[in-house]
Amino acid sequence: MPFSQISLLAGKSPDYLAAVLDSLDRALVECFEVPEKDRFAAIHQHQPGELIFDKTYRGGPRSENYIFFHITTGKARSAETKSRFYRRLVERLADAPGVRPEDVMVAIVNSTFEDWSFASGISAATPAEGTGQ
Repeated sequence: MPFSQISLLAGKSPDYLAAVLDSLDRALVECFEVPEKDRFAAIHQHQPGELIFDKTYRGGPRSENYIFFHITTGKARSAETKSRFYRRLVERLADAPGVRPEDVMVAIVNSTFEDWSFASGISAATPAEGTGQ
């Protein structure tokens, strides 16, 4: 159950933002072992001067269409799985909404179930009633 925070400059249309979310979701399902309908994300749109990024550091050149994906996950993935996900994400974003691969940056942060509460103040590490988990 990853939670993704997506940061980009303000001014994109609702259709553009929906395409970003859809591309991320499909890449997570296809390559990151995330089940369908496990979709949790927040989009942060920033005014000029509020999203600072180097246009050439370890990639680029980046444009004003730069997007940063900060993905927190409760399950560790292999380096191979992460690499496959990175490639698929930029492919999907290039298709829709048309983001250049050079404008995509991703950081994955691993956590454990003890670090999550999905609802009601109950640790995700606590077995749910009636599930036998």
